[in-house]
Amino acid sequence: MIQIGETIVSQVAFEHAFCCDLSKCQGACCVEGDAGAPLQESEVSILASIQSSIRPFLRPEGIEALEAQGPAVKDDDGEWVTPLVAGKECAYVVFESGIAKCGIEQAAAAGAVDWPKPISCHLYPIRVTKYADFDALNVHHWKVCEPACSLGQELKLPVFRFLKGALVRAYGPKWMEEAEEVYSFLQTRSED
Repeated sequence: MIQIGETIVSQVAFEHAFCCDLSKCQGACCVEGDAGAPLQESEVSILASIQSSIRPFLRPEGIEALEAQGPAVKDDDGEWVTPLVAGKECAYVVFESGIAKCGIEQAAAAGAVDWPKPISCHLYPIRVTKYADFDALNVHHWKVCEPACSLGQELKLPVFRFLKGALVRAYGPKWMEEAEEVYSFLQTRSED
């Protein structure tokens, strides 16, 4: 584990490669699993406030799930997550040519909202565990992301660089500068 600012980061974020390959995985991370996307408590009120703005970008099934369950629900562990449609895909998912995409992200791209999507989705495959004094950043390994690992290796794109925009959003540009310094150090050390 490596400390950067007020985070402790798994070395895997610097050593493993990753680049989403939607043509192969079809956005499975938004469809598979036993719960919706993890939400920070502050994101629950954001989701509630943007419902009318994102509604035109969502599927009827997603809208029905949101009307029945609300913009966020608590999972079995008592944590906030996005609601699911019939226990399957995230209620905010839309499908384009069979590929799952985020309706919130599409609303943001169209200028309907100024919030891109939940930070847990933006940071994926990094999962954050919050502690009193720091955030622990670990890389989540999941079979549905094997195509992303292969493409990342092909492109020589480490996880942290793939997630640059999300990491800057979450922790600021200085965090990313320090991450680049760590990466350079680790690269130099591996060459010795």
